[in-house]
Amino acid sequence: MAKTYGIIKSILQTEKSSRMLADNKYLFWVNGDANKIDIKKAVEDIYNVTVTKVNTQMSRGKKRRVRYIQGKTPDRKKALVQLKQGDKIDLT
Repeated sequence: MAKTYGIIKSILQTEKSSRMLADNKYLFWVNGDANKIDIKKAVEDIYNVTVTKVNTQMSRGKKRRVRYIQGKTPDRKKALVQLKQGDKIDLT
């Protein structure tokens, strides 16, 4: 993937992800076509940190219905990124 800012969509802030900050782990919504190497390079370029580990997870969209119209929520991809000891990402 060529564009660094096209890989990382947003940082995911939930109760579970805020508990993982103590272990130097961060959650991101990422592009569905991105692989672990692309995600690692994008996080390192955007936030100027050193990434030690990347785990990914696909969340399939659920079927939804509004009256007579059947639809589906979009598929999403999450990335759990662990940083080198001492590196931090400013969440403000």
